[in-house]
Amino acid sequence: MKTYKFLFSSRWLGYFALALVFALACVALGNWQMNRRNAVVENITKIQQNYSGTIVDYADVSGNFDSLDPAKEWTQVRLVGSYVTEDQRIVRNRPLNGTPGYEVLVPLKLENGDTVIIDRGWLPIGNKEAGHPDLIPEPKSGVIEVVARLKPAEPRLNRGAPEGQLASIELNDYAAQLEYPIKTGSYGQLATENPAAAGNPVAFPAPSIDEGSHLSYAMQWIAFGILAFVGFGYAARMQRRNDEFDALEAEESGIPVEELYGRGSAFHPRKHPKVRKPGARPTAEEAEDAILDAQGL
Repeated sequence: MKTYKFLFSSRWLGYFALALVFALACVALGNWQMNRRNAVVENITKIQQNYSGTIVDYADVSGNFDSLDPAKEWTQVRLVGSYVTEDQRIVRNRPLNGTPGYEVLVPLKLENGDTVIIDRGWLPIGNKEAGHPDLIPEPKSGVIEVVARLKPAEPRLNRGAPEGQLASIELNDYAAQLEYPIKTGSYGQLATENPAAAGNPVAFPAPSIDEGSHLSYAMQWIAFGILAFVGFGYAARMQRRNDEFDALEAEESGIPVEELYGRGSAFHPRKHPKVRKPGARPTAEEAEDAILDAQGL
Protein backbone atom coordinates (compact mmCIF):
# COMPACT_ATOMS: atom_id res chain seq x y z
CA MET A 1 0.00 0.00 0.00
CA LYS A 2 1.45 3.31 -1.10
CA THR A 3 1.54 6.29 1.28
CA TYR A 4 2.18 9.98 1.00
CA LYS A 5 5.93 9.64 1.51
CA PHE A 6 6.44 11.03 -2.00
CA LEU A 7 5.51 14.46 -0.56
CA PHE A 8 9.03 14.62 0.91
CA SER A 9 10.67 14.20 -2.48
CA SER A 10 12.45 17.19 -4.02
CA ARG A 11 9.86 17.38 -6.78
CA TRP A 12 6.88 17.59 -4.43
CA LEU A 13 8.65 19.94 -2.07
CA GLY A 14 9.16 22.17 -5.09
CA TYR A 15 5.44 21.98 -5.92
CA PHE A 16 4.62 22.89 -2.30
CA ALA A 17 7.03 25.84 -2.41
CA LEU A 18 5.34 27.13 -5.58
CA ALA A 19 1.90 26.81 -3.97
CA LEU A 20 3.17 28.60 -0.86
CA VAL A 21 4.69 31.48 -2.85
CA PHE A 22 1.49 31.83 -4.87
CA ALA A 23 -0.64 31.83 -1.69
CA LEU A 24 1.58 34.44 -0.01
CA ALA A 25 1.33 36.65 -3.10
CA CYS A 26 -2.46 36.31 -3.00
CA VAL A 27 -2.52 37.23 0.71
CA ALA A 28 -0.36 40.29 0.01
CA LEU A 29 -2.69 41.40 -2.79
CA GLY A 30 -5.70 40.75 -0.55
CA ASN A 31 -4.18 42.91 2.21
CA TRP A 32 -3.45 45.63 -0.33
CA GLN A 33 -7.09 45.68 -1.39
CA MET A 34 -8.23 45.70 2.25
CA ASN A 35 -5.95 48.66 3.01
CA ARG A 36 -7.40 50.51 0.04
CA ARG A 37 -10.92 49.73 1.26
CA ASN A 38 -10.08 50.91 4.78
CA ALA A 39 -8.83 54.22 3.39
CA VAL A 40 -11.98 54.63 1.31
CA VAL A 41 -14.24 53.77 4.27
CA GLU A 42 -12.37 56.26 6.45
CA ASN A 43 -12.88 58.96 3.83
CA ILE A 44 -16.58 58.09 3.49
CA THR A 45 -17.01 58.36 7.26
CA LYS A 46 -15.35 61.78 7.18
CA ILE A 47 -17.64 62.95 4.38
CA GLN A 48 -20.76 61.72 6.17
CA GLN A 49 -19.76 63.51 9.37
CA ASN A 50 -18.56 66.80 7.86
CA TYR A 51 -20.30 67.44 4.55
CA SER A 52 -23.74 68.11 6.04
CA GLY A 53 -22.58 68.48 9.63
CA THR A 54 -22.73 71.45 11.97
CA ILE A 55 -21.68 74.79 10.47
CA VAL A 56 -18.79 76.26 12.48
CA ASP A 57 -17.54 79.84 12.63
CA TYR A 58 -14.29 80.82 10.95
CA ALA A 59 -12.73 81.78 14.29
CA ASP A 60 -13.10 78.20 15.53
CA VAL A 61 -11.22 76.62 12.60
CA SER A 62 -9.09 79.49 11.26
CA GLY A 63 -5.89 77.50 11.76
CA ASN A 64 -7.08 74.97 9.19
CA PHE A 65 -6.79 77.61 6.49
CA ASP A 66 -3.05 77.71 7.24
CA SER A 67 -2.60 73.93 7.58
CA LEU A 68 -5.61 71.72 7.07
CA ASP A 69 -6.24 68.87 9.48
CA PRO A 70 -7.28 65.98 7.14
CA ALA A 71 -10.08 65.08 9.57
CA LYS A 72 -11.60 68.55 9.01
CA GLU A 73 -11.94 68.26 5.24
CA TRP A 74 -15.52 69.04 4.05
CA THR A 75 -16.33 70.85 7.31
CA GLN A 76 -18.83 73.66 6.73
CA VAL A 77 -17.43 77.03 7.78
CA ARG A 78 -19.28 80.33 8.14
CA LEU A 79 -17.30 83.32 6.84
CA VAL A 80 -18.31 86.99 6.68
CA GLY A 81 -16.51 89.39 4.36
CA SER A 82 -16.33 90.96 0.92
CA TYR A 83 -15.23 89.39 -2.37
CA VAL A 84 -12.27 90.95 -4.17
CA THR A 85 -13.67 90.25 -7.62
CA GLU A 86 -10.90 92.08 -9.48
CA ASP A 87 -8.47 89.38 -8.28
CA GLN A 88 -10.57 86.37 -9.21
CA ARG A 89 -8.95 83.58 -11.25
CA ILE A 90 -10.24 80.62 -13.18
CA VAL A 91 -8.61 77.20 -12.89
CA ARG A 92 -8.28 75.45 -16.23
CA ASN A 93 -8.76 71.76 -17.12
CA ARG A 94 -11.38 71.01 -14.45
CA PRO A 95 -13.82 68.36 -15.76
CA LEU A 96 -17.21 67.84 -14.15
CA ASN A 97 -19.12 64.64 -14.93
CA GLY A 98 -16.83 64.08 -17.88
CA THR A 99 -17.32 67.57 -19.35
CA PRO A 100 -14.27 69.86 -19.60
CA GLY A 101 -14.42 73.27 -17.98
CA TYR A 102 -13.08 75.64 -15.33
CA GLU A 103 -13.49 76.53 -11.66
CA VAL A 104 -13.82 80.08 -10.38
CA LEU A 105 -11.64 81.22 -7.45
CA VAL A 106 -12.29 84.53 -5.70
CA PRO A 107 -10.51 86.01 -2.63
CA LEU A 108 -12.84 86.73 0.28
CA LYS A 109 -11.49 89.43 2.61
CA LEU A 110 -12.91 88.76 6.06
CA GLU A 111 -13.92 91.31 8.67
CA ASN A 112 -10.91 90.42 10.84
CA GLY A 113 -8.49 91.18 7.97
CA ASP A 114 -7.74 87.61 6.89
CA THR A 115 -8.25 86.65 3.24
CA VAL A 116 -9.31 83.17 2.19
CA ILE A 117 -9.97 81.75 -1.27
CA ILE A 118 -13.46 80.62 -2.20
CA ASP A 119 -14.13 78.23 -5.08
CA ARG A 120 -17.52 79.45 -6.30
CA GLY A 121 -18.19 76.61 -8.71
CA TRP A 122 -17.71 75.22 -12.21
CA LEU A 123 -18.08 76.72 -15.70
CA PRO A 124 -18.14 74.92 -19.06
CA ILE A 125 -15.67 75.72 -21.81
CA GLY A 126 -16.68 78.71 -23.92
CA ASN A 127 -17.64 79.00 -27.58
CA LYS A 128 -16.58 82.61 -28.14
CA GLU A 129 -12.88 82.46 -27.29
CA ALA A 130 -10.77 79.33 -27.12
CA GLY A 131 -9.41 78.59 -23.66
CA HIS A 132 -11.87 80.89 -21.82
CA PRO A 133 -15.42 80.56 -20.51
CA ASP A 134 -18.04 82.69 -22.22
CA LEU A 135 -19.24 84.31 -18.98
CA ILE A 136 -18.05 84.37 -15.36
CA PRO A 137 -20.95 85.20 -13.01
CA GLU A 138 -19.91 87.69 -10.34
CA PRO A 139 -20.96 87.57 -6.70
CA LYS A 140 -22.79 90.35 -4.89
CA SER A 141 -20.69 93.31 -3.80
CA GLY A 142 -20.44 94.38 -0.19
CA VAL A 143 -20.49 92.25 2.93
CA ILE A 144 -21.65 88.66 2.33
CA GLU A 145 -22.12 85.69 4.62
CA VAL A 146 -20.56 82.66 2.97
CA VAL A 147 -20.81 79.02 4.01
CA ALA A 148 -18.00 77.02 2.42
CA ARG A 149 -16.57 73.54 2.87
CA LEU A 150 -12.90 73.11 3.70
CA LYS A 151 -10.73 71.62 0.96
CA PRO A 152 -6.93 71.14 0.91
CA ALA A 153 -4.76 73.17 -1.44
CA GLU A 154 -3.52 71.24 -4.45
CA PRO A 155 0.07 70.52 -5.57
CA ARG A 156 1.81 72.58 -8.21
CA LEU A 157 1.55 71.20 -11.74
CA ASN A 158 4.39 71.33 -14.21
CA ARG A 159 2.46 73.37 -16.74
CA GLY A 160 1.61 76.99 -17.27
CA ALA A 161 -1.65 78.90 -17.67
CA PRO A 162 -2.73 82.05 -19.55
CA GLU A 163 -3.01 85.34 -17.72
CA GLY A 164 -5.94 85.35 -15.31
CA GLN A 165 -5.89 81.56 -15.03
CA LEU A 166 -4.25 78.93 -12.82
CA ALA A 167 -3.11 75.43 -13.69
CA SER A 168 -4.29 74.07 -10.33
CA ILE A 169 -5.51 75.30 -6.96
CA GLU A 170 -1.92 75.76 -5.75
CA LEU A 171 -2.49 78.69 -3.42
CA ASN A 172 1.14 79.78 -3.11
CA ASP A 173 1.19 80.46 -6.85
CA TYR A 174 -2.05 82.37 -6.46
CA ALA A 175 -0.63 84.39 -3.54
CA ALA A 176 2.41 85.35 -5.61
CA GLN A 177 0.08 87.15 -8.04
CA LEU A 178 -1.60 89.26 -5.33
CA GLU A 179 -0.48 92.35 -3.44
CA TYR A 180 -1.82 91.10 -0.08
CA PRO A 181 -1.43 87.85 1.85
CA ILE A 182 -3.94 85.02 1.63
CA LYS A 183 -4.39 81.76 3.53
CA THR A 184 -2.58 79.06 1.56
CA GLY A 185 -3.21 75.85 3.53
CA SER A 186 -6.77 75.30 2.32
CA TYR A 187 -9.66 76.98 0.54
CA GLY A 188 -13.45 76.91 0.80
CA GLN A 189 -15.75 75.22 -1.70
CA LEU A 190 -18.89 77.34 -1.84
CA ALA A 191 -22.07 75.92 -0.29
CA THR A 192 -24.27 79.04 0.12
CA GLU A 193 -24.09 82.84 -0.06
CA ASN A 194 -26.27 85.44 1.60
CA PRO A 195 -27.21 87.59 -0.21
CA ALA A 196 -27.03 85.28 -3.20
CA ALA A 197 -25.81 86.48 -6.58
CA ALA A 198 -28.16 86.76 -9.54
CA GLY A 199 -26.25 83.97 -11.23
CA ASN A 200 -23.68 81.50 -9.99
CA PRO A 201 -21.33 78.97 -11.53
CA VAL A 202 -22.54 75.36 -11.46
CA ALA A 203 -22.55 74.02 -7.90
CA PHE A 204 -20.38 71.02 -7.12
CA PRO A 205 -22.11 67.67 -6.59
CA ALA A 206 -21.72 65.89 -3.27
CA PRO A 207 -18.64 63.66 -3.10
CA SER A 208 -19.12 59.96 -3.74
CA ILE A 209 -19.61 57.64 -0.78
CA ASP A 210 -19.35 54.45 -2.84
CA GLU A 211 -16.61 52.25 -1.37
CA GLY A 212 -16.11 50.37 -4.64
CA SER A 213 -15.18 46.71 -5.11
CA HIS A 214 -12.10 46.54 -2.88
CA LEU A 215 -13.69 44.12 -0.40
CA SER A 216 -14.81 41.66 -3.07
CA TYR A 217 -11.38 41.82 -4.74
CA ALA A 218 -9.71 41.12 -1.38
CA MET A 219 -11.95 38.08 -0.83
CA GLN A 220 -11.16 36.83 -4.32
CA TRP A 221 -7.40 37.02 -3.73
CA ILE A 222 -7.73 35.17 -0.43
CA ALA A 223 -9.85 32.50 -2.15
CA PHE A 224 -7.17 32.10 -4.83
CA GLY A 225 -4.56 31.60 -2.12
CA ILE A 226 -6.66 28.88 -0.47
CA LEU A 227 -7.28 27.21 -3.83
CA ALA A 228 -3.52 26.87 -4.32
CA PHE A 229 -3.40 24.44 -1.37
CA VAL A 230 -6.66 22.78 -2.39
CA GLY A 231 -5.12 22.09 -5.80
CA PHE A 232 -1.92 20.82 -4.20
CA GLY A 233 -3.91 18.46 -1.94
CA TYR A 234 -5.98 17.18 -4.86
CA ALA A 235 -2.84 16.51 -6.91
CA ALA A 236 -1.27 14.64 -3.97
CA ARG A 237 -4.39 12.49 -3.59
CA MET A 238 -4.38 11.70 -7.32
CA GLN A 239 -0.68 10.85 -7.09
CA ARG A 240 -1.33 8.36 -4.31
CA ARG A 241 -4.15 6.75 -6.28
CA ASN A 242 -1.91 6.48 -9.36
CA ASP A 243 0.85 4.93 -7.28
CA GLU A 244 -1.54 2.36 -5.82
CA PHE A 245 -2.85 1.47 -9.27
CA ASP A 246 0.65 1.18 -10.71
CA ALA A 247 1.84 -0.96 -7.80
CA LEU A 248 -1.08 -3.33 -8.28
CA GLU A 249 -0.41 -3.75 -12.00
CA ALA A 250 3.31 -4.19 -11.41
CA GLU A 251 2.59 -6.88 -8.80
CA GLU A 252 0.36 -8.75 -11.24
CA SER A 253 2.87 -8.54 -14.10
CA GLY A 254 6.00 -9.13 -12.02
CA ILE A 255 7.70 -6.14 -13.66
CA PRO A 256 8.99 -3.23 -11.51
CA VAL A 257 6.90 -0.10 -11.71
CA GLU A 258 9.79 2.00 -13.08
CA GLU A 259 10.33 -0.43 -15.96
CA LEU A 260 6.64 -0.80 -16.66
CA TYR A 261 5.63 2.89 -16.66
CA GLY A 262 8.67 5.05 -15.98
CA ARG A 263 8.60 7.79 -13.38
CA GLY A 264 5.85 10.40 -13.16
CA SER A 265 3.59 12.40 -10.87
CA ALA A 266 0.09 13.76 -10.70
CA PHE A 267 1.44 16.87 -12.51
CA HIS A 268 3.43 14.79 -15.03
CA PRO A 269 1.48 11.49 -15.31
CA ARG A 270 3.16 8.25 -16.37
CA LYS A 271 2.41 7.10 -19.88
CA HIS A 272 0.44 3.87 -19.53
CA PRO A 273 0.48 1.44 -22.47
CA LYS A 274 -2.57 1.65 -24.65
CA VAL A 275 -4.95 -1.29 -24.25
CA ARG A 276 -7.12 -2.24 -27.23
CA LYS A 277 -10.71 -3.01 -26.40
CA PRO A 278 -11.82 -6.64 -26.93
CA GLY A 279 -13.30 -7.14 -30.38
CA ALA A 280 -11.72 -3.98 -31.78
CA ARG A 281 -10.12 -4.32 -35.21
CA PRO A 282 -6.29 -4.13 -35.16
CA THR A 283 -4.71 -1.03 -36.55
CA ALA A 284 -2.72 -1.13 -39.80
CA GLU A 285 0.50 -0.98 -37.81
CA GLU A 286 -0.58 -3.89 -35.60
CA ALA A 287 -1.57 -6.00 -38.67
CA GLU A 288 1.79 -5.30 -40.32
CA ASP A 289 3.66 -6.28 -37.12
CA ALA A 290 1.68 -9.54 -36.94
CA ILE A 291 2.65 -10.49 -40.53
CA LEU A 292 6.30 -9.79 -39.85
CA ASP A 293 6.17 -11.83 -36.60
CA ALA A 294 4.59 -14.76 -38.51
CA GLN A 295 7.44 -14.68 -41.08
CA GLY A 296 9.97 -14.65 -38.28
CA LEU A 297 11.19 -11.20 -39.21
